[in-house]
Amino acid sequence: MKHTLSILLQNEAGALVRVAGLFSARGFNIDSLNVAVTQDPAVSRLTLVMHGADESVDQLIKQTRKLVDVIDVSHPAEELAA
Repeated sequence: MKHTLSILLQNEAGALVRVAGLFSARGFNIDSLNVAVTQDPAVSRLTLVMHGADESVDQLIKQTRKLVDVIDVSHPAEELAA
């Protein structure tokens, strides 16, 4: 199933690599990726699209939240369904 995640992270060198590395280490391929700075120049928003089973994506979201550079992770489609 296709999933779109929105991740707020610290706008620091290497933050994107750490997030992408987590996905790669867990065997997830990122289909598309967009990163842009927010109104707060210290925070960037990472929007990515990926495929995976719902249970696996939930676990991946929990692991992403544990990364030091990550401020918040949201899965907008899941929030609309809830």
